[in-house]
Amino acid sequence: MDNLFTLIPIGIIGFFILLSSFFIVKQQTAFVIERFGKFQSVRNSGLQMKIPIVDRISGRLSLKIQQLDVIVETKTLDDVFVKLKVSVQYVVIRDKVYEAFYKLEYPHDQITSYVFDVVRAEVPKMKLDDVFVKKDDIAIAVKSELQEAMLAYGYDIIKTLVTDIDPDSQVKEAMNRINASEREKIAAQFEGDAQRILIVEKAKAEAESKRLQGQGIADQRREIARGLEESVEVLNRVGINSQEASALIVVTQHYDTLQSIGEETNTNLILLPNSPQAGSDMLNNMVASFTASNQIGEAMKNSKKEKGDK
Repeated sequence: MDNLFTLIPIGIIGFFILLSSFFIVKQQTAFVIERFGKFQSVRNSGLQMKIPIVDRISGRLSLKIQQLDVIVETKTLDDVFVKLKVSVQYVVIRDKVYEAFYKLEYPHDQITSYVFDVVRAEVPKMKLDDVFVKKDDIAIAVKSELQEAMLAYGYDIIKTLVTDIDPDSQVKEAMNRINASEREKIAAQFEGDAQRILIVEKAKAEAESKRLQGQGIADQRREIARGLEESVEVLNRVGINSQEASALIVVTQHYDTLQSIGEETNTNLILLPNSPQAGSDMLNNMVASFTASNQIGEAMKNSKKEKGDK
């Protein structure tokens, strides 16, 4: 019975020791096993076994892609202080877990130091505007430097990105003012072009209007002349000669004008002469004028004939 009570604790201890010899490694994780303080092996995902008491799990490394954000403050070629945020994506190389675990204790510090070194070597060669344009070149330079240095420590640099460029606040305000001034300048140019186009189009419209107006006046006068010609022909048929017909038409238009003025209640137009005898005097004067004009014309024709006969 005493032996039985002695064996039970030993069995329990043995069971727990046996149970502790098994362990599980998760996916995308590597365990480093040491035996008496010396590297023994690297265990990958799955159910693993180690010798109890002799072997121990010294450390764990993630095989997933990790990201480290580094903020670097430096000065550009045109003496502008600027902060750059560089994002470094890196991963432990599966076949170099030993180097990653034993050769480099603080990978974040090592990567940060290289990023600072490269950025502060590249950015001072550029002006501020070039930093924004050539940020990909800065990222490539950082990756190239890191890739070469970190491979020896078991790390692979997947990608580097310059994710933010933050100049000094006063510089940003000045840049915003410059951009606003440029936009106002462009807006003023567009407004000027629009005004010029409106003026040109308005001038074209006015010219076309004047042309059409002139054409209308010409057509109107042509029709008036045609009407006068027909009126003279009608009067000639009833025995009134052309001079008397023309005078009669003018007098008729004179009275038509007086009638038109009389129909306007708010007009302040005065037609002179405007006496009762004005129509008859105008008719007599015009007939006399036409007769004298014809006589002078006949005399000039006869004079030219006589000279031609001589």
